[in-house]
Amino acid sequence: MQKIPLSKCFVNHEVEEAALRALRSGQYILGKECQAFETELAACTGAKHAILGSSWTMSVYLLHLAQGLKPGDEVIVPSHTAFPTMEPLIHCGAKPVFIDIDDTFCLDVEQIESRITPRTVGIIPVHLYGHPADLDRVLTIAAKHKLWVLEDCAQAQGAKYNGKTVGSMGHFGAFSFFPSKNLTVLGDGGCLVTNDDALAEKVRMLRNHGRRDKYHHEFAGFNIRFNEIQGAIGRVMLKHLDRFNDHRRAVAARYNERLKDIAVTPPEERPWARAVYHMYVVRVQSRDELQKFLKERGIETGIHYPVPNHQQPAVTNKFSDIPRLPKTEQVVKEILSLPIHGEMPLSDADRVCDAIERFYAKESATSGEAGGSKR
Repeated sequence: MQKIPLSKCFVNHEVEEAALRALRSGQYILGKECQAFETELAACTGAKHAILGSSWTMSVYLLHLAQGLKPGDEVIVPSHTAFPTMEPLIHCGAKPVFIDIDDTFCLDVEQIESRITPRTVGIIPVHLYGHPADLDRVLTIAAKHKLWVLEDCAQAQGAKYNGKTVGSMGHFGAFSFFPSKNLTVLGDGGCLVTNDDALAEKVRMLRNHGRRDKYHHEFAGFNIRFNEIQGAIGRVMLKHLDRFNDHRRAVAARYNERLKDIAVTPPEERPWARAVYHMYVVRVQSRDELQKFLKERGIETGIHYPVPNHQQPAVTNKFSDIPRLPKTEQVVKEILSLPIHGEMPLSDADRVCDAIERFYAKESATSGEAGGSKR
């Protein structure tokens, strides 16, 4: 039986030719392809500046350094997200202040103000699984308390909130180009977007040894540069982004239709959101058994993420006042990521749904037999 992968990278002759074009150029670091990619990313997002870096994590680390984030500062983040969302904070000595999630798996905005202290400097709303966080309310709270907002757009390239592209509404936005992402460069890579001229200039210098030109270093920086081959690939991927996101939404719609009468809770999409379904995450009963059942039938699934960040050893070994987050702690026992990507045949989605339907029919029959024997 042909395997259905959880995700899949798009590679065609156009991608291959772009890589060869960069390869033949003789210039491999922060050249014309990277400059053009940055210009196109800024235009796509609606931001003034786009700054490429070697990964989301390192790009955000540079941002925090440029901001002057210091030990003792506190930043409000959801716990239910990839660990890198708050990893750069820890490297800067700052403290992630975790809050629970709402039904979209994004941070629960109702909890933000209760967690603000005199040490709070910022908020990181995560557009998790491709669904935007409730940004208007986040930005209103941030303005009231004079906090910066960094949109974590790693899983949401092209998603919209009230018609606006994610990454364009906070003070900063950060994107990931990891191979599984909606927009990939077929390797590690990341990007910051902002309208802040001074911060953009400082991050550009920090990524390239603290210099504006080849031989004058104004401060000690890092080597967190982007390369031309991936820049050229990214430019091709960006041209196809809307088409692939539209198809992801079509796959999600098929899942929604097929799963509505099965013992599965599909992801919620709010009226103000245009989600791009980086992942299609359902809540299910008997999650581990279902995952095993699907694997035996050639269907790959994932769990994003089984251990919430407020329970990670890197956090619990460092901070003592760890909160209880009931909703987060419950959903991590139930979530399952189903296959989805920009070229996935709808027939594959049907096959996934057929298998899920068979699993729960079998489980129901087994439960009925067990119940009958007890009587």
